[in-house]
Amino acid sequence: MKNLRLLFAAILLITSFNSFAQQKGEWNIRLRGVGVIPQEKATIGVIGGGVDISKSFIPELDFTYYFANNFSAELILGTTRHKVKTTSSDLTAIGGPASADVDLGKVWLLPPTLTLQYHVPTGSIIRPYVGAGANYTIFYAADEGSTVKGIDYKNSFAFVGQLGVDIDLNKKWFLNVDVKKIFLNTDVTVDASNLTPANNPGLEPTLRNIPADVKIRPWLIGIGIGCRL
Repeated sequence: MKNLRLLFAAILLITSFNSFAQQKGEWNIRLRGVGVIPQEKATIGVIGGGVDISKSFIPELDFTYYFANNFSAELILGTTRHKVKTTSSDLTAIGGPASADVDLGKVWLLPPTLTLQYHVPTGSIIRPYVGAGANYTIFYAADEGSTVKGIDYKNSFAFVGQLGVDIDLNKKWFLNVDVKKIFLNTDVTVDASNLTPANNPGLEPTLRNIPADVKIRPWLIGIGIGCRL
């Protein structure tokens, strides 16, 4: 019973600290470490199969402006690099196995993201928020790897959902935990004309333009520190 009383007292103490209201005109800056976890799926022409996109861990910087009490806009900046390959593709048309992974090299993603947020006025140091917005992902510096001749990714807009919490340390500094889901799709074109069999040159136009509809849809899970300006 004594331990329960101590726990209850600790909870009251934590939640009764003076909170610092999010007021109109306030600016926040956060620096986070973010794990980028793709939830990938693909429809690939000609060779079929699926897709595998590697996870990544990146630093991320964001700027938040309160345009009204408890309502803000957040701009997120960061860039990430991923390895890409197909899985279980059918390469029998070019003399390969019926199920094989094809290395598609690496690609950088620059995904500037803008969300609008509502910060729950809890009256405590723990301040959750929910957000939604838009993302525009730019694919750049694509390296097609050692198997195919070339690869092209189409830049794309996507919807973003967001949940997070700020935990006040003092009047200026706070901890942050943030989770986002980006519903990102892209159209990819693979040039594998270099794999055209010598005994079947008629395949060259088809292999030069292999389309893929790729759903990346990553989770972004971040933790970091922020300050009020």
